[in-house]
Amino acid sequence: MKAKIIISLICAAAVLFALGACRSRQSTAGKSSAGAPDFTVTDIQGQKLSLSSYHGKVVLLDFWATWCAPCLEEIPHFVDMQEKLGPQGFQAIGISMDDGPKPVQQFYQEHKLNYPVALGDSKLAESFGGILGLPVTFVINRDGQIRKKFVGATDPARIEQEVVAALK
Repeated sequence: MKAKIIISLICAAAVLFALGACRSRQSTAGKSSAGAPDFTVTDIQGQKLSLSSYHGKVVLLDFWATWCAPCLEEIPHFVDMQEKLGPQGFQAIGISMDDGPKPVQQFYQEHKLNYPVALGDSKLAESFGGILGLPVTFVINRDGQIRKKFVGATDPARIEQEVVAALK
């Protein structure tokens, strides 16, 4: 009888731990008031790209890779958002975590991306709190504050809803 109680308690603790892990993963998509770290990189078109040059715009900063299936599902939505919301002060920026530029340039051309894309590195990823999995998408408000962080596959409608709210 005592063994059954102990096993029941262990199972209950495991379930609570699992629920907590799921909630903490979702909570990374919560609001944040941290300032987005500025950076300057060269995009795949050979142009300098600085986050600070987009101050006054709502920025979607997407860490992704060409080998990441959930990333590739989100990108067409970001292209649509750039086209639709760009005139309202929105700017998407892609940071590819691929090992080299060739697959990124090929993907950029094939999928007709309409926003700047640059290669990221561990230093840039670390400045945003570490990018341990992909995709990771930040919504940065007009004042350069991180408004929301989405970790993992996320419904693009949720991301767009956050962008639209930041544009108001």
